[in-house]
Amino acid sequence: MQVTAVVAAAVVVAGLVFAYFQRPGGTDSDPSGTDAGMRCGTTVCQVVIGRSVGGDLVELLRGTGGGRIRITGESGPFIFEMTIAESGATVDDKSLQCVEAPLSACLVRGAHNAELLGEVLVRKDGTWSRAPAAYLATAGYLGLHDVNEDGTADVVAAQLACDGQCGTAFVQVFSVLGPDIGCTTAAPARDQLPGWPAPVPKMSQLRPCAVS
Repeated sequence: MQVTAVVAAAVVVAGLVFAYFQRPGGTDSDPSGTDAGMRCGTTVCQVVIGRSVGGDLVELLRGTGGGRIRITGESGPFIFEMTIAESGATVDDKSLQCVEAPLSACLVRGAHNAELLGEVLVRKDGTWSRAPAAYLATAGYLGLHDVNEDGTADVVAAQLACDGQCGTAFVQVFSVLGPDIGCTTAAPARDQLPGWPAPVPKMSQLRPCAVS
């Protein structure tokens, strides 16, 4: 089981790196305003969902073949390309999760085939920016939780521990600032992960994620 987890973690990290470097170029963040003719992919943007984060409103906008993340309010207007939409992920009214804190975070997630793709925006000192990693969850869960109890949300991803149709799974936890926090020991099935269907492991349940 440990060997399998090692291989899976390596595959996951490789996938994250690939997703990050395949993100669209051009205007990653544009602090200018928007207009009614803003386009997402090949069609005019349509608002899917919005969440309040303090004095800011974070909205997901979707079109055919693309999407944007629009932030308005006290921090000033920001627009980010939605990389998961560019990658083909489905964005709906459950795709946005935000946690307000001194370092606020919003996770944008969507299904792509049998996986979940995600990206994170963070607000620090009144400025929004993109977190330095893209995220992939292969076992059906991707969410924000403050696992290490430092006051900042972490990214929690459920991962299959092998390729194909196996049921063995583990939980991988990332800091929104980039590095791994740790991984749980693989369980025989994902519904045996701590807290499933919203797995939130304790720090005592994490060990270093094995990579090759």
